[in-house]
Amino acid sequence: MARITLRELLDHAAEHGYGVPAFNINNMEQVLAILAAAEACDAPVILQASRGARSYAGDIMLAKMVEAAEAMHPAIPICLHQDHGNDEGTCFSAIQHGFTSVMMDGSLEADAKTPAAYDYNVAITRRVTEMAHKVGVSVEGELGVLGSLESGQGEAEDGHGAEGTLSHEQLLTDPEQAVAFVRATGVDALAVAMGTSHGAYKFSRKPDGDILAMHVIRAINARMPGLHLVMHGSSSVPEALQEMFNRYGGQMPKTWGVPVEEIQAGIRHGVRKVNIDTDCRLAMAAAFRKVAAEAPGEFDPRKFLSPAMKALEGLCRERFEAFGTAGHAASIKPSSLADMAKRYRSGALDPALAVDRAA
Repeated sequence: MARITLRELLDHAAEHGYGVPAFNINNMEQVLAILAAAEACDAPVILQASRGARSYAGDIMLAKMVEAAEAMHPAIPICLHQDHGNDEGTCFSAIQHGFTSVMMDGSLEADAKTPAAYDYNVAITRRVTEMAHKVGVSVEGELGVLGSLESGQGEAEDGHGAEGTLSHEQLLTDPEQAVAFVRATGVDALAVAMGTSHGAYKFSRKPDGDILAMHVIRAINARMPGLHLVMHGSSSVPEALQEMFNRYGGQMPKTWGVPVEEIQAGIRHGVRKVNIDTDCRLAMAAAFRKVAAEAPGEFDPRKFLSPAMKALEGLCRERFEAFGTAGHAASIKPSSLADMAKRYRSGALDPALAVDRAA
């Protein structure tokens, strides 16, 4: 099946009322495990690569791995997404290497550490969107700064994350400003700041409305029900994986992630893309530790990687089922980038239309 753009995939998800997990990839084993889960569930999938992943694996290797995945799983629509692009160059080079979707994260300046002014965010996101849409590629933007409402701090991952103390206003996307941002930039999807953060240590207790602001999702969805919302930092950090990791020599303090039921509530209010990375890392790392502890003389990497892939596949299958993604791959018929570009030029894909209809 042809590669799919984020916009077309999320339009289908909105029509049928489901969300799509976006799994970060760095290597072949992750790609194989995620696609095995997608095949088993008949689920479309978003594979996303950060700047750190592109540096680690190399653009050519990542592109060829995804090409191989398409050949091995021809019935599965695959969106290849640039996660947290920090400037135009990052986004443009991703498109050149076959990415069908890019995130221009203008919530931070190009150093990926300093919170940016609203006008800067609008200007750079609009430039990327205008360019990407000309070639049929989708764009995700971000408004507000990803970080913890408990600590007031951002959490860096792969070199991306706000430094220093953030204000309450920075940590929460303003719903009215979100309407203006979408109209000004034309983005296809909007990442929302609502108290989630990168990494395993998101919350010191099971999150409630004070530290996981789901009301922001509901408020934006009420104003623009046709807009595709994105939850970043949405690993659930399952207790069972924490216990397994620690049982075999790990030292992870007790932590809480985003409960699956909160993500499901978000999906009912317009969340269509859900970013998951920590859970994938933890599932594989716990499997590595188990092999190392039970077979200390083992040195064949395959004996570590095979159970780790099985663990990741199981996790991904759980998320496909929980988010309602399962069972939808066969009904999706992806358009070419050329056809998507024509639709953008015609104005048929203008997200502001959904905003205006809701106003």
